[in-house]
Amino acid sequence: MNENILRKLEQKIQDTISSKDEIKQLIESLSTIDSSRPFVLGIAVGRIYNAFFYQSKRILNREPTKQEFDEFLEFIKNKKSDLENLW
Repeated sequence: MNENILRKLEQKIQDTISSKDEIKQLIESLSTIDSSRPFVLGIAVGRIYNAFFYQSKRILNREPTKQEFDEFLEFIKNKKSDLENLW
């Protein structure tokens, strides 16, 4: 994965972790849908995926390739324990 994109994703993970209150507020407002751990993790990963996709288009001037997406999935898998601290 591109080093600039990787740096932005690391920053987004830290932003997500430090935005616990915002995420909790979002979960509370959507609690009629679901408030489970997988749902919370899905919201966090969605924020990070959005950053990955946006930064790929901004930095590389194209959509991410399948290989880059696979690298993103591996990156997320390695960061799961950090993201589980959201709840």
